Amino acid sequence: MTRAFNFCAGPAALPDEVLLQAQAELLDWQQRGISVMEISHRHAAFETMAAEAEQDLRDLLQVPDDYAVLFMQGGATAQFSLIPMNLLGKEASPLVACVNTGIWSNKATAEAARYAKTHIVADAQGFQNTTIPPMTEWDIPAQASYLHYTPNETIGGLEFHFVPEVESIPLVADMSSTLLSRPIDVSKFALIYAGAQKNIGPAGITLVIVRKDLLDRVMPSTPSVFNYQRIADNGSMLNTPPTFAWYLSGLVFKWLKRQGGLTAMAEINERKATKLYRFIDESDFYHNPIDPDCRSWMNVPFTLKDDTLDARFLQEAEANKLMNLKGHRSVGGMRASIYNAVPEQAVDALITFMKDFEKRCG
Repeated sequence: MTRAFNFCAGPAALPDEVLLQAQAELLDWQQRGISVMEISHRHAAFETMAAEAEQDLRDLLQVPDDYAVLFMQGGATAQFSLIPMNLLGKEASPLVACVNTGIWSNKATAEAARYAKTHIVADAQGFQNTTIPPMTEWDIPAQASYLHYTPNETIGGLEFHFVPEVESIPLVADMSSTLLSRPIDVSKFALIYAGAQKNIGPAGITLVIVRKDLLDRVMPSTPSVFNYQRIADNGSMLNTPPTFAWYLSGLVFKWLKRQGGLTAMAEINERKATKLYRFIDESDFYHNPIDPDCRSWMNVPFTLKDDTLDARFLQEAEANKLMNLKGHRSVGGMRASIYNAVPEQAVDALITFMKDFEKRCG
């Protein structure tokens, strides 16, 4: 069987090494004669694996000791509600500052508005979500309970290449499509969250990295199973966690370490993105609308000069084992998601196909 190159935005490509290891261990994990999916999360072997996965993640990101790492369920979308529920409990008149740069940040803002007043600090909609307003134009209220932003908009391909300086206001970031793609300074953030299905592992688990001094701010009405403090106190096993997703994520963390860690991944990811954008920019047939200073390393949207050729492009791409290139329904066109597990030869193969398609149809 020949593996296709998978450009899906999520659930996304997983490293072949990880899938092969999971395949080999599927029926007989640690020579126990059963699958990791069949063992209790209270079993010492599973607890050891879970602790090792957390430590590997801490090593990769250099997470400071004063941060809790939570393995949760519900996807990043659930965190749009759980973050205000866990951070606004001590606020008499809570105010959430929001940076809106696309669909996902807008959804987070709308959900935060169910729990607090929201203030739009900066809005890229006036620029059709193609650039990030400069921080000199941001209107950040000093009394904000926290500031939320989305470092990378998976759908639109708009990415921050800087961390906002917000002084004493807690900074909250949805890093679903950027976490583990490069080094970050965790200490600059009050809370980081990320759905797994981009660079972490399979869909079904969500990472929350939160400064421990914020764990006492939960709203009294927050269900216990969503209370960050209780989850931290119980090692993310307050209830049954998504055990197989946790196991696979742990394998991905070890794979990342074998690649040389996040500095090595950043070099590869930047090179992949630069190569693809350069080809698009030099073509009269393909176009990317995003400000070059704000282009995503992870998600590269592009359009064809003649959109009546879109269906043919996708059909021929799939025939060439270049999968899941259709753009999101809200923006159309194409989108190549080039996460950690998408090898550089996949980008080379895509460019070769795009050149040939342009030659024949341009």
